[in-house]
Amino acid sequence: MTRVFFDRELDNAATFWRIFRRDGVTLGFTSHDKDLTFEGILHRAAPGMVPTAIRLTSDLSEENAGVEGALSHDAIRESELSASLFDEAAIDVGIVDWETLDHHIVYTGKLGRIEDDRNGFTGELKSAKAVLEQDLVPRTSPTCRATFCGKGCGLSAIRFTSRVILEEIDADLNRVRVLGISGQDHLDGQIRFLDGPQTGIAFAIVGVDGEWLALDRPLADKLTGGTAAELRQGCDHTLTTCSTRFDNALNFRGEPFLPGNDLLARYGQGLG
Repeated sequence: MTRVFFDRELDNAATFWRIFRRDGVTLGFTSHDKDLTFEGILHRAAPGMVPTAIRLTSDLSEENAGVEGALSHDAIRESELSASLFDEAAIDVGIVDWETLDHHIVYTGKLGRIEDDRNGFTGELKSAKAVLEQDLVPRTSPTCRATFCGKGCGLSAIRFTSRVILEEIDADLNRVRVLGISGQDHLDGQIRFLDGPQTGIAFAIVGVDGEWLALDRPLADKLTGGTAAELRQGCDHTLTTCSTRFDNALNFRGEPFLPGNDLLARYGQGLG
């Protein structure tokens, strides 16, 4: 029988929440003053970190929820937040009876934008309804709208992905060095670490200098040379690159020759 909460004057109820990071780490917390273990997950007592108000709706509008807490907690470190280890992590929020451990999940979603003020953090939670806010109608654009090696592109991700070993780390310039690559082929590409403190997180390559690849987000302090990674080439989404480099103009998802809005402001030139 499903446990009904708050059906009596006094109830042994506490909130709990779980964070499922993309690197495989699972963290559990509870507002109770003692640790609770259920469903094989240890939920650590964290009275300084609580879910904010949750608003659930029966229509298609997005549901609002959040979580806030102190950076002093052992499981939530400033370095891990800045290293994007919590980006897009899956979240469960629920109620638990701290005596019987009966529990009920009231909210599931993903961790969205995180704000850090050095003393604490605030995280925005996004439910599955957030997908409904995406604009599914294609818009015209001079560049290709398809994700490289993704839906609509038609190219094989395996063909343009290789396994590499990081030779050096330059934390000051937020870049890594990979031997024997053509850096220009990987501009706008991505690299995903296969071990180390940022396992499974994909970094966009925003700049190249020979064998050095500049990344779009901070590197963890403990990332070292010798780390294995998957390196995927990039595409600038222009018709020229699609045609000459990849021979894939047939799948180009853009309108490079469509007249722009400035066409309406032009006027005819007479002869004379």
